[in-house]
Amino acid sequence: MIYLDLFLGFLKVGCFAFGGAYGAIPLIRDVVMSYGWLNDEMLTYMIAVSESTPGPIMVNLATYIGSSQAGFLGAMIATLAVVLPSFLIILLVTVSLKTALKNKYVQAVLRGLKPCVIGIVLATGIYMVLSNCFGAISALKVNVQAIILTAILVASMFGYKRFAKKKLSPIILIIVSAMVGVVVYGI
Repeated sequence: MIYLDLFLGFLKVGCFAFGGAYGAIPLIRDVVMSYGWLNDEMLTYMIAVSESTPGPIMVNLATYIGSSQAGFLGAMIATLAVVLPSFLIILLVTVSLKTALKNKYVQAVLRGLKPCVIGIVLATGIYMVLSNCFGAISALKVNVQAIILTAILVASMFGYKRFAKKKLSPIILIIVSAMVGVVVYGI
């Protein structure tokens, strides 16, 4: 039964996740919480780990959750389920790419999806920052360390842009956040 739940849960994530992994985080959260596979705090930690490890976040999360719930076979099933819709869609798009992209209705749909994806990614980022810095709505708890860490990262990003006259690479920001996180939480 767990194998079917993993397959159906992550197939749902794979089918309805538009805009990449950041846009899929709310859907992943809903699926994981509805099945009770992880609590909210553990899911937040796994999202952070999945962002900093090689590979797509959705695949990393599916593999971890599948492995934690049903071992190696569960990891394989969850991973397959989350990538299957994208794989099939890419095959379909490749076949019909030349004519579909010229269609004005397809272009209109793609233009309409962009702001939605931006909003979902922004809302997810704000939710993660607020929940890590101030806890859940039901149990408000200020985490001073998380607030300081967030302030350091934001200051680093904007300070680098101001003085270097170019954007800070997300990879460097991830490495800096990992090092600061180890110092703040690990020592």
